[in-house]
Amino acid sequence: QVQLVESGGGLVRPGGSLSLSCAASGRLFTVYALGWYRQAPGLERELVAIITRDDRTTYADSVKGRFTISRDSAMNTVYLQMNHVNPGDTAVYYCNAVVGGGWQYWGQGTQVTVSS
Repeated sequence: QVQLVESGGGLVRPGGSLSLSCAASGRLFTVYALGWYRQAPGLERELVAIITRDDRTTYADSVKGRFTISRDSAMNTVYLQMNHVNPGDTAVYYCNAVVGGGWQYWGQGTQVTVSS
C-alpha cells in the first residue's frame, strides 16, 4: 500500500504563488504516476496535473502555463508549484498515486484558498 500526505495549502492572494508537497510512503516500487487533483464544494474532483515515472506530464487546460508538477527521483515526493493563481483555483487539493496495476491511492487533501 501507499500512504500520501499533502502539505503546503493555505490562503494566497490572486496573482500570487503557492507550493504544495506530497510525501509518499509504503510500497513505492510499483508507483507509475503521481498527481494532483482538486475539488471545490459542489463540484466533481478534477485532475490538475500528473507526472509519470518516465517524466511525462499532463496538465488541465485551466492550469497549463501557471502550475508546474515535479517529483523527486525516488518517486516519493511530488510537488505542485502554483503561480498566478486566481479564485477559480480555490479547492481542496488531493495527492494521488497510481500503481502499475491501476490501483489508486489518495491523500487526505489540503485546502487552497485564493482570495483578496
